[in-house]
Amino acid sequence: MQDLIAALVAFFIIDPVQAEMSERLAAARAPQAIVTDAAACLRTAAPLIVQRAVNEPMWAIGTTFELWVGSSQPIAVLLELSPSCAPAVRAASPFLEQET
Repeated sequence: MQDLIAALVAFFIIDPVQAEMSERLAAARAPQAIVTDAAACLRTAAPLIVQRAVNEPMWAIGTTFELWVGSSQPIAVLLELSPSCAPAVRAASPFLEQET
């Protein structure tokens, strides 16, 4: 059951966060070091996201819905679950905020 939840969380939460971050950093031509740090942070946060989803399925459903309708930002979800990602997000922020 945990494998199924992990797969669903990856598909509905982790993959969209990673895709958005990667696309925005690439479009803004962020330095490779920043892209690498952001990706590494997301990889380390993934197990935390899965664990939270396993322990709190309603959080996972609500977060997925909020991401889908745009009422929650993927980066905010990442920082909520993995505050240690703040330095990587801060470094990437100027590139994530650029209009493409």
